[in-house]
Amino acid sequence: MIEPGGVIGILGGGQLGRMTALAAANLGYRCHIFCPEANSPAMQVSSRATVADYDDAAALARFADAVDVVTFEFENVPATAAAVLAKHRAVHPRPEILQICQDRVKEKDFLRAHGVGTTDYRKITNTTDLTEALSTLGASILKTARWGYDGKGQIALKPGDDATAAWARLKTDEAILEARVDFACEISAVLARGIDGAIASYVPVENRHTDGILANTVAPAAIAPSLAARADDIARRIAVALGLVGVLAVEMFVTKSGDVLVNELAPRPHNSGHWTIDACVASQFEQLVRAVCGLPLGSTERYCDAVMTNLIGADVAMWRDAVAEPNAKLHLYGKVDALPGRKMGHVTRLKPRA
Repeated sequence: MIEPGGVIGILGGGQLGRMTALAAANLGYRCHIFCPEANSPAMQVSSRATVADYDDAAALARFADAVDVVTFEFENVPATAAAVLAKHRAVHPRPEILQICQDRVKEKDFLRAHGVGTTDYRKITNTTDLTEALSTLGASILKTARWGYDGKGQIALKPGDDATAAWARLKTDEAILEARVDFACEISAVLARGIDGAIASYVPVENRHTDGILANTVAPAAIAPSLAARADDIARRIAVALGLVGVLAVEMFVTKSGDVLVNELAPRPHNSGHWTIDACVASQFEQLVRAVCGLPLGSTERYCDAVMTNLIGADVAMWRDAVAEPNAKLHLYGKVDALPGRKMGHVTRLKPRA
């Protein structure tokens, strides 16, 4: 157990790191951010920061000496950096999980190997692969195997589309083609798993996207209790199979036929879990701190239902209206430029439980 007063090293300086650092401070911990960009959202609320590239071996060594444990706030951190740090300090989740979850092909292969349902998919490395897979899978989505997020690096395709043009447009050496899912809704299940193997999970929520970016999360999802229980069980089985210590978000499709298929994994706090800050006894960010420091996990009981709305790009100007709403909680991330598609903050609107 790392006692309060200890230092948590966080790879990445975005809003997830910011909210983790705020939760850590409430429990008496300090955070040290490692990030290539200066004045990142997480750095603004942390006691220390290292501004360096993720392949800077000397900077990583100094960082390891200055912290008690390491975690990461997004999965696009190079797994090699996490592996280097793991030689000196405990890294949670472990670097091997990062390697799985930052590669869509490895992730889908892992899920299938552990009996978890997914949409049909094919690994794509050239135009020939794409042409053959598209004829087999039908209407599909071509995605880069690595680095894509918030709808980036994705192209919707159907049989007869120009595979050569699509492959050239994606600009990658490896991709995945996933069959489209006729879904009733998209949900996610967020949980935490401690060093002792204890698991605490939040109620599954419904996610609604605009242009590939999460716009709203509704907690809880309006699905049958049996489906919610199935989603929770799937997320728990995945966390155990991964040997996870930390927080895991499992994004899923609920099909119109009543099946549950896993879409993606995120081995860290997730946008769809932001509502837990204001609506639950212990937020997903507090749970991450508790898990990586070896503390008992907190309660995931929710005080109320909630709808979380992302403030994307120019939407951040709505903060004046949001801050005036009596049942709304405003969270701004300290970003200066409100670029299109950029998450600038979020608003969580709370309502009494039915």
